Amino acid sequence: MMLKSKKRKWLAGILVCAHIFIPANAEEIPGRQAVVDQNAAPEKVRVSLEQAIHIALSDNPTIIVAGQEIELKKTAKKEALSGLLPAAELVGTYSRTLKKQTMVMDFQGQSTTIKMGTDNSYSGGLSVSLPVFAPALYRSIHLTEADIALAVEKSRASKLDLVNQVTKAYYQVLLTQDSYEVLQKSYAQAEANFNVVNEKYKLGSVSEYDKIRADVQVRSLKPNVVSARNGINLARLQLKVLMGLDKDTEIEIEGNLKDYEVEVYERQIASGSLDITNNSDLKQLDLNVDLLKKNLRLQKTNFMPVLGAMYSYQYTSLGDGSPFRNFNWNPYSYIGLNLSIPLFKGSNFTKMRQVKIQMEQLNETRIHTERMLYMQMSSYLDNMSASSEQVASNRESIFQAEKGRMIARKRYEVGKGTILELNDSEVALTQAQLTYNQSIYDYLVAKSDLEKVLGRDDNNYGNK
Repeated sequence: MMLKSKKRKWLAGILVCAHIFIPANAEEIPGRQAVVDQNAAPEKVRVSLEQAIHIALSDNPTIIVAGQEIELKKTAKKEALSGLLPAAELVGTYSRTLKKQTMVMDFQGQSTTIKMGTDNSYSGGLSVSLPVFAPALYRSIHLTEADIALAVEKSRASKLDLVNQVTKAYYQVLLTQDSYEVLQKSYAQAEANFNVVNEKYKLGSVSEYDKIRADVQVRSLKPNVVSARNGINLARLQLKVLMGLDKDTEIEIEGNLKDYEVEVYERQIASGSLDITNNSDLKQLDLNVDLLKKNLRLQKTNFMPVLGAMYSYQYTSLGDGSPFRNFNWNPYSYIGLNLSIPLFKGSNFTKMRQVKIQMEQLNETRIHTERMLYMQMSSYLDNMSASSEQVASNRESIFQAEKGRMIARKRYEVGKGTILELNDSEVALTQAQLTYNQSIYDYLVAKSDLEKVLGRDDNNYGNK
């Protein structure tokens, strides 16, 4: 009875604790709540153009690899600098005499043969070397510095290219969204027109031909709407890849192309003020020329002497049997200088000639690249000028197309117009709106490409 009473008290205590610590509602259980959160729809992230560029510059793998390349070059410079430090090592040797050296001595007409050496020879100790005058090492250090500068410029080129790609991908999303909106409105208007025509057909006020034409107009617009919706998904996916985001991350792009119309009108870039000195391609060519100059100086050090200091402290032991028994270990040390003076090596001349040829090639490449860049700038400026004129013209076209659609609708309602006129007015308005969006997009893309050619980094992005 005593044991049963104790068990009952123990079970009662457990139930009380469970009542205190276990939530009364299942919704309060952390595990249950986590399941609900996982099944919930992911929240969309609204991003502007500046935010998209900022995310891409921090998360895109290309930029991360470019930064790691700079660190790699800096590590290579530290490796070159370590060549100025002394090198110390423990050395040990063992040799087994297969046949001892024989010496014959002639004394008073009698020859005596003497064998010299021991069966085993052991040595071990410390060896230290230090470069005193090493021209090739000094030039290698300067070469790594130029290599770091080139890696930094390549990293900047990667950033410029990424900013250009993200900017154009962002504008592409805006274009697809605006085009989808235009096509949706056109499709809704076509449906409304069909409903009106269908009602008139039921009343016998219009022919079956008008009903068929209105129905065909609706069905012909449906594939375009679906294609535009798929284009939005593809454009967003491309932008997420450039931003370094996961494909499951939902993003929502702010604004539309019409917001950039004022930028088109304010655009005035004088061709004389364009400067390509910050172009990354030209800077990389200049840095490669500087790298070759330093490499040429490095090749010239093959004709210079090399002076090094060395120190050695060793113990030697000679004898037969084990080196740790019945052997005498004797210390041996020395310090000295090692001077090497090159006299002739034919490959040194050919290597210098190769570097000079490469420098000439880079000079010719720079001239050609500079000409190509000026041609590209001229093309981008012409595209921007043409697009800005098209924006103004297309805006007026939209106004006229809306007016024409209203007139065609009124004419059809009073029976003076045909269904063909009404459909043509709808098509003209849709085409004018799509062309208007396309002209703004073409201007923005040309502007982005021009900024890349000019070498404007992300800090100067957006400057007029």
